[in-house]
Amino acid sequence: MTPQVIAQLAALFRRGQPIVGATPMDVVHQENKWRLLRYRAVSPSPAGTFKTPILLVPSLINRHYVLDLMPGKSFAEYLVAAGHDVFCIDWGTPGPEDRWTTFEDVVVRDLGRAIRVAARHGRDDDAVHILGYCLGGTLAAIHAALCPDYIASLTLVAAPIRFRVDGMLMRWTNTRTFDVDALVDATGNVPWQLLQSAFHLLRPTLGLHKAVTLAQKAWDDKFLDGFFAIETWGNDNVSFPGECYRTCIRELYQKDALVNGGLSLAGRQVDLAAIRCPLLAVTFGDDNIVPRESAGEIMQRVSSPDKELVHLAGGHVGAMVSSSAKKTLWPRLSAWWATRDNGQV
Repeated sequence: MTPQVIAQLAALFRRGQPIVGATPMDVVHQENKWRLLRYRAVSPSPAGTFKTPILLVPSLINRHYVLDLMPGKSFAEYLVAAGHDVFCIDWGTPGPEDRWTTFEDVVVRDLGRAIRVAARHGRDDDAVHILGYCLGGTLAAIHAALCPDYIASLTLVAAPIRFRVDGMLMRWTNTRTFDVDALVDATGNVPWQLLQSAFHLLRPTLGLHKAVTLAQKAWDDKFLDGFFAIETWGNDNVSFPGECYRTCIRELYQKDALVNGGLSLAGRQVDLAAIRCPLLAVTFGDDNIVPRESAGEIMQRVSSPDKELVHLAGGHVGAMVSSSAKKTLWPRLSAWWATRDNGQV
């Protein structure tokens, strides 16, 4: 290793914290720990504004700002600049008292409230386009099946629908030694450290790969800005409300109830065939968390006459926040919503 490389690596320790989640926003609604954010445009959009708002629904166990990663690499910032009215759910950090929060509380009550509040801010006060990312997409799909009102369209990005696919998460959660009841009863909220370690085990050499890449690109400030922003987000996790986790594992991973039937919420059976709104599903070729077979299953389950599947290269996170996403995926999503808007002014 040359003295120059050593100096470059040493300089990494003097770098300041990356700026994440920086797009201007207002909190327009708040209940318990979760907040509904509305992003503000820095300057008027040259493209005008669309009537139908967009609601971003992130995963429960990750911070929302993966969709607002950093200036210049923010999906929310991009959409606002294109003229969209953008809302996002910040699920917040559950406290010990939230161990009793159920899956139904999140899917029916909390997500339903966020949809209705966002819809009231639209020009016509009646609907929103929803984008659900990862587990947030699963929640959005279930809600759309139960409560189709106020939903103009549904976009699911790397969202698991079929859970019994060949993958490590499915194998782990279906072993005889995995006792979800004992885990939840003992911990209350399932600790984020346990969840994070499980995801790290999906790719046990990833840490070494990151270290090698970092050494090779220690001179590249643009790369380093993005790298440390993603690392900040990836290590800023939250625990999973216990009762909600119990249902997720039992009904989704172990019973695969979304495709096999049997999942009931609010006294009603969840039937994905009840989804009739326009649907866009996005899958990624190198996604080791949500395989293509899992996320693409939604196409065979809904009744939507207007539906489209987009399959892209990339991993679960990188394909959504990378520089190539800004050139390919983000414009495609914006254009898809624009053509299904209820009028442009």
